[in-house]
Amino acid sequence: MNLGITKDETRKSGEQPAFYINGPEGRLEAVLSIPQSGKKKIIAVVCHPHPLYDGSLNNKVTYTIARTLSQQGVTALRFNFRGVGDSEGEYSEGVGEAEDLKAVIAYVRKTYPGHALWLAGFSFGAYVSLKVSTQTVVDRLITVAPPVNFFDFRSLTTPSCPWLVIQGNDDEIVPFDEVQLWLDDLLRAPDVIVLSNVGHFFHRQLNALRESIESFIMPVFSAHHNALPQAAG
Repeated sequence: MNLGITKDETRKSGEQPAFYINGPEGRLEAVLSIPQSGKKKIIAVVCHPHPLYDGSLNNKVTYTIARTLSQQGVTALRFNFRGVGDSEGEYSEGVGEAEDLKAVIAYVRKTYPGHALWLAGFSFGAYVSLKVSTQTVVDRLITVAPPVNFFDFRSLTTPSCPWLVIQGNDDEIVPFDEVQLWLDDLLRAPDVIVLSNVGHFFHRQLNALRESIESFIMPVFSAHHNALPQAAG
């Protein structure tokens, strides 16, 4: 199964050339997906799956999250955790990767002042983004296939921002039943979308992922539009 994206796909998405952000262990490779129209004052940082299992910013699920956001006017930044691609450092079991994400957040806050900050992540990236969302101010969080059977999610504080969990009920890596048990124990439940007949890597189901994300973010834009003063007739 091809879990990466091609150069042709990135050319069509408004994606910019790779650049580097200073991280705790050296440079971090990053790319931006710039909205082609309807650009909003929102910057989203999207985190990739496990570095030791071919996870990178070119993962198709990670790319789909970023492209979906950019198509709706949100500037989306994907980056490689330490030790992945051209990012320096070594895998750090989620601890160092959380520090990587904090460094990227510091960069986007300086580069995009006045922008709302959204975090998103797939699998391992869902764990890191959830962990960091409780340690800094985040306006919106999207976690896809959170690996509750591999990392200690129960020790994490429930974020106060609007939060979406997307989970396939045929996930062969992260069993749906375990995700449901974790969700049932949360003090404040997130929005949850369960996708039928969808496995961990969303093979042939990326459109379902896109539609799930759109259903979560579109009401935000509609509410903002409705709040604007109407022009005089």
